[in-house]
Amino acid sequence: MQVDTHKKLFTVAEYYRMAEVGILKPDDRVELIDGEIIEMSPIGDRHAGCVNRANYLFTSKLGTRAVVSVQNPLLLSEFTEPEPDIVILKPRADYYAGKKMRAEDALLVVEVAETTLSFDRRVKTPRYGAAGVPEVWIEDLRNDVLLVFRDVTDAAYKTSLRLRRGETIAPVTMPDVIFSVEDLLG
Repeated sequence: MQVDTHKKLFTVAEYYRMAEVGILKPDDRVELIDGEIIEMSPIGDRHAGCVNRANYLFTSKLGTRAVVSVQNPLLLSEFTEPEPDIVILKPRADYYAGKKMRAEDALLVVEVAETTLSFDRRVKTPRYGAAGVPEVWIEDLRNDVLLVFRDVTDAAYKTSLRLRRGETIAPVTMPDVIFSVEDLLG
């Protein structure tokens, strides 16, 4: 006898409802990707330091030109809401207190990958592109490089760069704001 099975995919609204009723606990490290609840890796010391460093660098260099969001949800679709390490958002006077952060608000997403490089590259980055996020940077801590994905067209990034220490980068939306790779990687 053959039995057909179907996977239940959760919407973002259902995901939040699970948190409201206690199915998901406040300290659960999870995110919703394509309707599936994915456990996130624990944050290591170097990862935390790189997120703190990036937060400082972006905040100090961008000032009021953007909102720097650290490890908060970014709505990409009805079924996908990851929690990137850093999102550079269009400025808003309320700092997004009155509006959920969405892909169209994002100028740049930064992921710090100590143990999650494959997932960040193969799963999360394509979803950012499909949602229209203009640019993604991945701090690849194991290989000590910065991976850059930009020029999104037809839901995919046309350009990918691999930058090493000694090189610099500026977000495509703010070409006058330059960062060194070593400043980001520490």
